[in-house]
Amino acid sequence: MPCRRRSGTGRRLRAKRPSETKAKMTTTAQQNQLVALFKAATVIPVLTIERIQDAVPLARALVAGGVRTLEVTLRTPVAIEAARAMMAEVPEAVVGIGTILNPADFTRVEKLGVAFGISPGLTPDLLKAATDSSLPFAPGIATASELMMALSYGFDVAKFFPAEQAGGIKGLRALGGPFPNVRFCPTGGVGEANAATWLAEPNVVAVGGSWLCPTAEIRAGNWAGITAICQRTLKALKGA
Repeated sequence: MPCRRRSGTGRRLRAKRPSETKAKMTTTAQQNQLVALFKAATVIPVLTIERIQDAVPLARALVAGGVRTLEVTLRTPVAIEAARAMMAEVPEAVVGIGTILNPADFTRVEKLGVAFGISPGLTPDLLKAATDSSLPFAPGIATASELMMALSYGFDVAKFFPAEQAGGIKGLRALGGPFPNVRFCPTGGVGEANAATWLAEPNVVAVGGSWLCPTAEIRAGNWAGITAICQRTLKALKGA
């Protein structure tokens, strides 16, 4: 039996189990890894891939434009195979999976071997699955209560979603007051016109959005156009 000591109030304190300490340390390492990855990325394209044959040329177009960190969303039946093809054929890309909604999704993503995972929201079951994993993970939050739940599981890097609809820059700054150590990746309403404004916030490590790869351009196979959008965006952000 682990030793227990009494607090100054006479209450018996429960000793931390080794598994609890290990889980906390693992989550901290995951979050540090995610921060480094997001900071290096700056802009993360949110990819909804409808046809498997688009996966590799899309990844190559993005990488050619200077955008290497990619979020493939689980919104289509081919998403998993698309991510697998990208990792196999475009090794320069850092491929993650978004729209992770439940523990079953998380298990599929973890087995795939991607670099990171992102969800649009959170549940206790999803957060528990993430703490039991070594996969760097950012839960989605829109409110202080959701952020408090994420923090209770050790997650201090979060996707702020939907960013504009959840209060925009003012909403983000409001969260920064009581939660000064949390880092965010705002997504939802972030685009070429306002990405620099979001990135100027001290608690923002990256932004996500679909403007780098419009659905119409993907369907048309306009890979050169997507590369040009990426180059223009990164040039503007560097100037800002």
